[in-house]
Amino acid sequence: MSKEIFAIFGNPVSHSKSPLMHNLAFQGLQYNACYTRHLLEDGNKLKETFFRLGLKGINITVPHKEAAFNACDVLDPFAKKIGVVNTIVEREGKLYGYNTDAPGFLKAISEFKEVKTVLFLGAGGTAQSTSNILRDEGYEVTLLNRSQERLEKYKADGFQTYTFETFEPRAFDLVINMTSAGLEDDSLPAPKEILDIVIPSAKACVDVIYGKETPFLKLSKRHNKPTKDGSDMLLYQGIIAFEHFTTQTYHFDEIKPIMQKVFDFN
Repeated sequence: MSKEIFAIFGNPVSHSKSPLMHNLAFQGLQYNACYTRHLLEDGNKLKETFFRLGLKGINITVPHKEAAFNACDVLDPFAKKIGVVNTIVEREGKLYGYNTDAPGFLKAISEFKEVKTVLFLGAGGTAQSTSNILRDEGYEVTLLNRSQERLEKYKADGFQTYTFETFEPRAFDLVINMTSAGLEDDSLPAPKEILDIVIPSAKACVDVIYGKETPFLKLSKRHNKPTKDGSDMLLYQGIIAFEHFTTQTYHFDEIKPIMQKVFDFN
């Protein structure tokens, strides 16, 4: 049996831990496959590139998750609902699309008990998938974003939305940075005067950025709040993607201890 080849598509993609995560799991579980990365500049060429490279499956990161959705022949019901795909598997010449970001995120925040109300800082692609699955699970999600334009689709979908100018501060159980603010600079995802109101009343604060203590997490710690970065979300979405790649051959709990080793390489 020939070796199956998987990859991550994105721009940029050089920073991704996905190749290391999946290759550790393929090796550890003795599955005949390897995983690489591909810098994809034009999302419209995703499908063409997939078949040209002879791939069996891919993960997709920014900015191509919507393009990945459009490239699929068959969509998982949840991916179809939210319009965002981050995992594709080829079966008999057709591309099957899934979203593993959202269930990965849901599992990552499940450790915070008695959380009902959630404030998202930002309204990009990650928020698009996670807002829906959180609402489906009974959470009340509010979105706060710099511009109104990004919020329109959420507003149309029935979410409570605010810009920095229209925000009416109140208590939220969980405050989550869904933006890239703080990834490569010292910026905050929202004005400090707003954060200084919503963080003190929160039970915990989460950042989807991983591998770095962002200014948002530092500010949350100064307010003595429990914090969590995006490492678990990355790990869990990767495990769920691996389950799809290997046609559910392995269970979540088999994959997790092997894939988790990636965080020993920091």
